[in-house]
Amino acid sequence: MHDRMHDHRKLGRELDLFDTDPLMGAGLPYWLPDGAAVRHALEEYVRGAERRAGYRHVYSPVLGKRELYEISGHWSHYSDDMFPPMDLGGEQVVLRPSLCPHHALIYRSRAHSYRELPLRMAELGGMYRSELSGVLGGLTRVRSIQLNDAHVFCTPDQAADEARAALELIREAYDALGIRPTRYRLSLPGAGGKYVADPAMWRRAADLLIEVLDASGVPYEAAEGEAAFYGPKIDVQVTDGAGREFTLSTVQIDFHQPEQFDLHYIGPDGAKHRPVMVHRSVIGSVERAVAHLIELHGGAFPAWLAPTQLMVLPISEAEVPQAAALVRRCVEQGLRAELAGPEHGTLGARVRAARLVPYQAVIGAREAADDRVALRLRDGRRLDAMSAAEALARIGAVVAARSGELWAAEVGA
Repeated sequence: MHDRMHDHRKLGRELDLFDTDPLMGAGLPYWLPDGAAVRHALEEYVRGAERRAGYRHVYSPVLGKRELYEISGHWSHYSDDMFPPMDLGGEQVVLRPSLCPHHALIYRSRAHSYRELPLRMAELGGMYRSELSGVLGGLTRVRSIQLNDAHVFCTPDQAADEARAALELIREAYDALGIRPTRYRLSLPGAGGKYVADPAMWRRAADLLIEVLDASGVPYEAAEGEAAFYGPKIDVQVTDGAGREFTLSTVQIDFHQPEQFDLHYIGPDGAKHRPVMVHRSVIGSVERAVAHLIELHGGAFPAWLAPTQLMVLPISEAEVPQAAALVRRCVEQGLRAELAGPEHGTLGARVRAARLVPYQAVIGAREAADDRVALRLRDGRRLDAMSAAEALARIGAVVAARSGELWAAEVGA
């Protein structure tokens, strides 16, 4: 049975993370400051992980001409999930349902040598899907999606290694976020006309993904009818608190769009060759990832993700100036800190109100006089008073390590 306490829709409103308004429309949530802080920390983590893995980031517009999606195949195979075209100066433009056609154009805009490949292009970009109102809910099914997307343009010989590296990047991210995959699914085409008709291409791409899964040593199940219209994919499946399974991350091998957009690179023989596109998403849609993290942690996020990392609690009005100075020092050091003074109630009431905050720094007369703090950890531990500088260094080390633990015995431990 779903634990209502951990329903992200309920928690999201109670904790002031996100909300909706009928005037904005169904499936179009907005993010409040605390939710935006969680999202920002998650996005920065992903960007950093991608940079370390050799990706470079781009921005591309959320609109494209209808013709772009006719070339990519989205219009003929995917238009039921797209918003209707808008007339603009004699042309039709649409809100994009995916980022890959834009990235194909960016690749095509410059000549490329085999020496530049693999070329790894990443973007945290907006896209739109015309989901039916009956399936919309919270952050898990929305019409406006921020997708952690990337496309690797590579030689056919590099495709399996790039897909394998993408799967490893997903594993690393799940470790940092505390997410456990339920299963890995090899999604293949099924019956019907929603798939590009090219049996040889499908076999070639599926064989590469099977090679990747076997080399990665993860158990997987094949599922017909779950592929993208242009190619098979590895779906990393996750289960929510209600026992519902959903796809969070994907790795796809695509021979179709390089052909459609006439992409090429110059090989060592001086001739033009067709690259392969490896599509991959480490955390999928930011909305769905945050929804899962809210439920997974019940709002008690790891310190690095928490909207407020340190709540500073002066015992009386006399300690407010020192408490405010500590908050400023936290902000200067990149920590998210807030001040809850006596106007917010008794110390006990303020401690209870901040129960989901990883760290609480209590400042009484003695601490204020010596620039010290008495730290309380979210798990109930109370630490001996220590210098404010040491407390911030310790907290900063835990945050920088993106640790699931609240406290390390030594800085850097």
